Amino acid sequence: MNALTAERWRDAQTKVCALRTELANVIVGQDKIVEQMMVALLCKGHCLIVGVPGLAKTLLVSSLGTILGLKFSRIQFTPDLMPMDIVGSEILQEREGGAREFQFTPGPIFANLVLADEINRTPPKTQAALLEAMQEKQVTVAGKTWKLDEPFVVFATQNPIEHEGTYPLPEAQLDRFFFELRIDYPSLAEEEQIIRRTTGRESAVAKPILNAADVLELQDATLDVPVPDNVLQYILKLTHGSRPDAAEAGAYVKQYVAWGAGPRASQNLTRAAKALALLRGNPAASVEEVREVARAVLRHRIIPNYNATGEGISVEQIIDHLLETME
Repeated sequence: MNALTAERWRDAQTKVCALRTELANVIVGQDKIVEQMMVALLCKGHCLIVGVPGLAKTLLVSSLGTILGLKFSRIQFTPDLMPMDIVGSEILQEREGGAREFQFTPGPIFANLVLADEINRTPPKTQAALLEAMQEKQVTVAGKTWKLDEPFVVFATQNPIEHEGTYPLPEAQLDRFFFELRIDYPSLAEEEQIIRRTTGRESAVAKPILNAADVLELQDATLDVPVPDNVLQYILKLTHGSRPDAAEAGAYVKQYVAWGAGPRASQNLTRAAKALALLRGNPAASVEEVREVARAVLRHRIIPNYNATGEGISVEQIIDHLLETME
């Protein structure tokens, strides 16, 4: 399929509407985070979710997997976790007649939605095994390659409070994440709803309303959402404007940014704007959608310099400045 026909558009909107309704029955608040997770899923993009414990990160991902009819798995990252604990290993099996042979036993990475909990608590070698699977969508064990089933998306979490005994992801590996999402505390009204829903005899349970084929169709439809020239030019101005050595960069960026966003940011801004337009029922991507997804795309790709650190200028403030000054 290479055209977003009226029939495909209506079908996509029906599925999106049903998905939103069911998610609202299970998840209280966090509307923007849920929407951005859906955007990443439609773009086949992996997410890094940063938030303190107890903000329902696991519930968010597992509920999304259930509603979409996808296989979900959770991996708790620890300092002693080995690559084979993620991708699987070959185990010596004895067959009838006494013959023995190695048989591959898949690891928890063989799922459609994978929650990699506290990814920065495991050593780089194990992190690399996960990141390779994310990029290549396959794993290699004992010289044999095993394909991962589509759709395949990883939601990795990090605790922003504790840093002792952790292994921070290098910038090159962070760039492989489509979004970096930051979950905050719920509002007073939202927390009241959470208490009422979860402390009684009954609580809302997610129900499957779609399946893997539906998700693949939505991902395919996202590719065909048009991006007008003015939107593409805005994306290019935004990314080039974040690079201190570029002609488009202003004095603020030159003063406070060490490294700006690369071409992958431009690609992801475009893809995310398409997906957000589809989710919101808009026939084409717009500058407004680009602005909506800009922080999630750029916050782990723009690196502040020593001037910014010394003056307390955060990456969020740099992105806000870019969005305020770019036309």
